[in-house]
Parts: sequence; structure tokens; C-alpha cells
Amino acid sequence: MAKSDSFFIRAKLSTAAAFGQTPIDLGAYVDALGKSVLRVHNVSVQYVYGPFGNPNINTAGVDGRACWQLTTQSQGALVDCTDKSIISSGQVHASSETLALSFSAITETMDINPQDWTNGYLVGVEQIYLGGEASGWQNDPDICVMLECTVETLSSSAAMALALSQQ
Repeated sequence: MAKSDSFFIRAKLSTAAAFGQTPIDLGAYVDALGKSVLRVHNVSVQYVYGPFGNPNINTAGVDGRACWQLTTQSQGALVDCTDKSIISSGQVHASSETLALSFSAITETMDINPQDWTNGYLVGVEQIYLGGEASGWQNDPDICVMLECTVETLSSSAAMALALSQQ
């Protein structure tokens, strides 16, 4: 199986209370008929609040959260790992103090990630989706992802089977 040097793919999603998503074009890297597939080795996430402002809670006593996912199929809502299209997902959660707009604790969870697997995550479709939603923040965050990837060659039957399984 031929391998390439790793490279990075970046994407950004501006979140809101309702679920939204943005497509990430992989057509330059993935061609199932041409036997070319993408292996995602690592996913890094950045949460950007306004013009790199501090994350502040919108209403005292209300928690802030932002959830995201990478999928091989377009979605209308957040999905869990039983959905065959999920590549990676996570969230950031801030607990607010009762009388303050600042937070008392903030946690980030990346619950499904290619770096958790022995060989990353193999993608055979030409488009993936960054989806997410947020609530409770003064400025809903932009969720930025950076994927470390390589391109690999599979047999035509294996590449096509992978692509079909992810649609």
C-alpha cells in the first residue's frame, strides 16, 4: 500500500443554537475509482469566541457548551458512534457560577478520534462534514478543526467497498 507524507486539512464552522454543518471537499485526495483514499491520523480542535475573545457565559447560572462532529454523510443533528458515518466528535462545556457571567470550570472532551485507533480512520468519500451546535455563550464559538492526513492506494474493489460503506 503506497503512502504519502502527512499533510493538513483545515475547516471552520460558525456555531449557533441550531445544528449546522459545513462540507469539507476531499476530491483532490479521494478517488475510489482511481483507488486513492484518505487516512485521517489526528484531529485537533480549536474553539474561537468572537475575535479571539474570552469565552463568557451568556446568562448567569446557565452552562455553555459547544458540540461538534466529523461525518462522512450530511447530518441534520448530532449523531453518536452507532452511526456509521461518524469519524470524530467532541465538545467543550463550561459551568457558570450562580451570580457570574464567567465560568468556574471548563472541560473539553474528544470522545471519538482517529488518534485513538491503531491506524487512524480511512475515508473513501470525496466530501466529509463538520457539524455542530452551541448554546449558553455570549459569543457562540467558531469550531476550527485541523486534520493530519495521508493519501493511500487500495485495490479498486477495496476502495469502492469503503466508499460505498461510508455513503
